[in-house]
Amino acid sequence: MAATLSLFPIADHHQHFSSHFEPYFKPKFQSFSITIPKFPNSNFTPCFSNSQTSDNSSTSPSISQETQKNPSKFLSFLTNNELKKLDFLQNYTYSCKLSSGYLCIRAMNDFEIDSIVELLAESFAESMLLPNMYLKLLGFLVKQYLIERRSLIPHTVTLIGFFRLGENFGDEIEIGELSGTVEISFDGKGANSSPPTPIPPKNCPYICNMTVKKEFRRRGIGWHLLKASEELVSSMSSTRDVYLHCRLIDTAPFTMYKKAGYEVVKTDSFLILLTLQRRKHLMRKSLPNVSQSWETVITEGEEEERPSVVATSETETLLFNEVVRNSPDIDK
Repeated sequence: MAATLSLFPIADHHQHFSSHFEPYFKPKFQSFSITIPKFPNSNFTPCFSNSQTSDNSSTSPSISQETQKNPSKFLSFLTNNELKKLDFLQNYTYSCKLSSGYLCIRAMNDFEIDSIVELLAESFAESMLLPNMYLKLLGFLVKQYLIERRSLIPHTVTLIGFFRLGENFGDEIEIGELSGTVEISFDGKGANSSPPTPIPPKNCPYICNMTVKKEFRRRGIGWHLLKASEELVSSMSSTRDVYLHCRLIDTAPFTMYKKAGYEVVKTDSFLILLTLQRRKHLMRKSLPNVSQSWETVITEGEEEERPSVVATSETETLLFNEVVRNSPDIDK
């Protein structure tokens, strides 16, 4: 039996995170369908989807090629408020010491898209039990998705983590190796027009597409990607409720989400199996109010302060250690 995967390159996107630019340039791509073999336990739940229709297929291919070369060139016309948010995201870092090294998490740059494409394609292929022959196809789909999502900053952002071994801790941590990634949408402008089921509220922050490289798993990197995402949501969004999805078969990530304070609000019915998808939980967490948001970090007429977090809280450290002992990193 074959599963049909339809992709409409992401342009009028409402993904998990809040990427809303109006007006903004929307690259248009031709919609198409791909038929791939259906493997046992296959579950394609990565959050790429598009809302473009086939009548956009007449767009010149040169636009698509130019967008791939320089995604940021096609950012929307940003307001002053959005420009400040963009600046905050570009300067944001989350740094912490792990038992085996150091981790630094920051926003993805344009030149790093190909590395993230490779990481996500391998993760999705593993999740879907697809052979390596499909990696190139998945990579193509993922790249189109990331390019479109990139144009929606600052309503959405892709974070990447760098891990390094060693004793020293400082700015040079970023020379470490790429270890994981996660995507966040902050509001309705960045929400996905075709989100996974159960459907989360459109205007609420949403976390998705989190994965950690195989060689870096079970080090707590997934936990800190989640914490960095929550910290950004607290700073960038006025909405306190953040949502994510977790497949029913992913017991270890589910345990970690529960320990982090997420609760199940809805679960797919058995009918979702007819669409060749795994059943998923929609989970929600209400984040506490923060005393410092992006507005207090970046103010007009003052020099910007580089936000950085080091997880040293005793309570969080105890919880983190418990999670690492009992759960591997999230890998969707």
